[in-house]
Amino acid sequence: MTEPFDYIESARRTVRIERDAIAALEQRLDERFLQACNLIMQATGRVVVTGMGKSGHIARKIAATLASTGTPAFFVHPGEAGHGDLGMITPDDVVIAISYSGSSAEILTLLPMIKRMGSGLIGMSRKDNSPLATESDVHLNIAVETEACPLDLAPTSSTTATLVLGDCLAIALLEKRGFTAEDFAFSHPMGALGRKLLLRVEDIMHAGQELPLTDASVSLQEALMVMTAKGFGLVLATDAEGCITGVFTDGDLRRAFEGDIDIKSTRLCDVMNTRPRSIEKSALAAQALGTMQENKITALAVVDSNRKLQGILHMHDLLRAGVV
Repeated sequence: MTEPFDYIESARRTVRIERDAIAALEQRLDERFLQACNLIMQATGRVVVTGMGKSGHIARKIAATLASTGTPAFFVHPGEAGHGDLGMITPDDVVIAISYSGSSAEILTLLPMIKRMGSGLIGMSRKDNSPLATESDVHLNIAVETEACPLDLAPTSSTTATLVLGDCLAIALLEKRGFTAEDFAFSHPMGALGRKLLLRVEDIMHAGQELPLTDASVSLQEALMVMTAKGFGLVLATDAEGCITGVFTDGDLRRAFEGDIDIKSTRLCDVMNTRPRSIEKSALAAQALGTMQENKITALAVVDSNRKLQGILHMHDLLRAGVV
């Protein structure tokens, strides 16, 4: 009877082998890594990453990571480069060429043109004396003891080590450049982080005729009519200069009815909250969300530095904008 295959042990073995490959890579980081970083930092152009096969897939990811962390970069397929895409590379650029063997024909074919052009060249391969290594301005060794593949054929540990080395470059350059979370957001405006770090209150607030405004001297009945018409679940009172003087919410209304008040004779100023929560329109929408959550409210008055009412922001606006 055939013994059942142990999938979990196979997976654990893969993790161990790839973990050891990364640990070995850490020990190899030396002066050459520093030279590679300096070459990229000193370049006035972009980083062009290229590779064939599995190395090409890793090269695409490295280019994407560099580009999103402050180092302009893009991927060029080495096969297409020989048919016109080489024109995408300029003398101001730095090329990162990845070939585990260091002898991929498509990569080696490009090297004379890259060198003649005067672009910087960083090679990544498993041997310091590979054809790619000897032609490179800087060579980074990506050798692994063994692939996780039991046949030692399918690129596994080697692609992992290469990917990690690319991350090492990207993060080292990010830190050197002083790249911030806001810088990252500018590269990711459609992502959740971009919305949180770029979207401001004024971008999504309600203003003008949409606002539930009234005078504090009106009856509560009149104020409730304004509240109902505008649909925000509150009404705002302002003075002659347009400064906010109070707010009355549907929660305040429930509490008021517990006191058995007459909505026709009670004035708004007698029951409104004279210290409403507010936020300036230039504040980040994420900050507005934090204020709402902290105070357990669903809307904020938007004011300028003089407390003049500019608009209103509701939790629903934050939800629609994807801030929540």
